Amino acid sequence: MLDKEKREVIKAGMKLDRYGLIALSGGNVSHRLPDGKILVTPSGMIYEDMVEDDVLVMDIDGHIIEGNRKPSVDTEALLYVFKQMPEVNAVIHTHQPYATALGLVQDEIVCNLTTLANATRGTVTVAPYSSAASLDMGIKAVDNLNGKLAVVLKHHGVIAVGDTLKQALYACIYLEEACKTIIAAKSCSKEMALMNDEQIQTAVEVFERYGQGK
Repeated sequence: MLDKEKREVIKAGMKLDRYGLIALSGGNVSHRLPDGKILVTPSGMIYEDMVEDDVLVMDIDGHIIEGNRKPSVDTEALLYVFKQMPEVNAVIHTHQPYATALGLVQDEIVCNLTTLANATRGTVTVAPYSSAASLDMGIKAVDNLNGKLAVVLKHHGVIAVGDTLKQALYACIYLEEACKTIIAAKSCSKEMALMNDEQIQTAVEVFERYGQGK
């Protein structure tokens, strides 16, 4: 059942690997379906090795409806995000190195690139430390998203959200690209040009018309 939807979850996970946001079985992908069921990737499995039956179907309280695998160790945190944010239908967690690196030395990823504004809706906060595989990880994420589509988890990685898997995936990927650019700029100068609020908002609005069928 739900083979098409499960394939989309697996494809999203494979793209995380393709763009260097995870290694091996790191991170996880979860997707809320229109009927409220949640698809969650299994614990400790490499995405390219997954088949549809490996993806679990759960309810919002964490009961397994379909599947024999052990769900991601972060499931409690993921479900907390879904419960607290009814507008969110996709949660992606990564261990992306550049965003995580900046999270070790600053408290936010300041928006100074149009692509970051496009994909995350502006400056991304670095959340205080929370243990992996804990409810606190979800609490810190929700508390620090601040209306954006991504948050950096200090000492850990990133959580990105969206109304679709594509939106959450774009937030992860473009955040990482922005962090690479910021690190490159910091290597050349201590001063960086910043975007103002009007420029950021314009970039957010432009991206809403981006792509086909918009």
